[in-house]
Amino acid sequence: MPAFPRLPFRHFHRIAWLAAFMTASTIVFGGFVRLSDAGLSCPDWPTCYGRAAWPQAPSEIIDHAQLKIRPLETHKAWREQVHRFLAGMLSIEIFALALMAARRRRLGVVQVIVAAALVALAIPLYMKGQHVAASALALIGEGILLVAAWRWSNSDLARVAMLTLAMIIFQALLGMWTVTWLLKPIVVMGHLLGGLATFALLVWMAWRATQLPITLVDARALKRVLGVGLALLVAQIALGGWVSANYAALACGGGSWRMANFPQCVGQWWPPHDFREGFTLWRGIGVDYEGGVLDGASRIAIQMAHRLMAIVLACWLAFCALRLWRQPGMRGWGAGLLAALLAQVTLGVLNVKLALPLGVAVLHNAGAVVLLFVMVSLLARLRTPE
Repeated sequence: MPAFPRLPFRHFHRIAWLAAFMTASTIVFGGFVRLSDAGLSCPDWPTCYGRAAWPQAPSEIIDHAQLKIRPLETHKAWREQVHRFLAGMLSIEIFALALMAARRRRLGVVQVIVAAALVALAIPLYMKGQHVAASALALIGEGILLVAAWRWSNSDLARVAMLTLAMIIFQALLGMWTVTWLLKPIVVMGHLLGGLATFALLVWMAWRATQLPITLVDARALKRVLGVGLALLVAQIALGGWVSANYAALACGGGSWRMANFPQCVGQWWPPHDFREGFTLWRGIGVDYEGGVLDGASRIAIQMAHRLMAIVLACWLAFCALRLWRQPGMRGWGAGLLAALLAQVTLGVLNVKLALPLGVAVLHNAGAVVLLFVMVSLLARLRTPE
């Protein structure tokens, strides 16, 4: 791969940075929607009670069949639908990036447009209840993009642009399944991971297009250390998503400053738990998972796994920060990584001690985005001298 990719468009990096910022905003707002129990406030998709926006009163509802499924809560419905609007705007930006990246490839623009058209056609079919046909069209569109990404090189960022567009389409499917499958935990966790994967791809693409490498003699060794840290961070984010999807954040107790809640769990260092039940990923379709369906021992197992992985991740990221601090010109990155890590650990503890206040919980989501940004940025920019 050349040191600098050929930019498919002069302002490509600016659009990529805008999309990355929009993705981060959508992820944080999505956390706000989920943590404020508004994830099912619109029982249909992509409309809300049949409206493009959201009804202000029951008299404004178009699809009254949805009203029988869930009573209207306007103060929650606007959150869910605004989140969908943000995701739609982001999809347009990523579609534009894919078009720009594909224009130098043979039939590249045609492939992007055909894939997007198939997905667009799938939406009205889904709304009419033709779920099999809609899923088939969406999967064909995904296949076109993935084949293009596999065949093309990344010398002009075409491959990563195709992967990003494929990811945002899959995110739309996960968002749909989040509603139609009634907050199924595996889908909710996957939706969070998909959003962060989209953010990581956009940040990597934006840095590569910006063409500001950091040259270090031992860049390869440092990237290996950071790569392990990124893998651990992804695992911890997945566990955090599983905690949230199963409503296990307060499984160890909360709501007071008693030390029994943290670092202990329900007053014990290793309380009764059920990892097998807690980490059963598939439980069928048709169950309403709002509020959670697991017993206390299962939720404790999930919470304890999240805490144990947090210790492993914190130690490794502290080691990464120390490695960066010792590198000439990298002290700022090392200090930034350590500061983000300490803030994230503090927010995690406050979530337990303060019984998951909405503001702190949303900031904890944002902290994961910041840590991911630092790790991906370093991996995208570090280079050995030519």
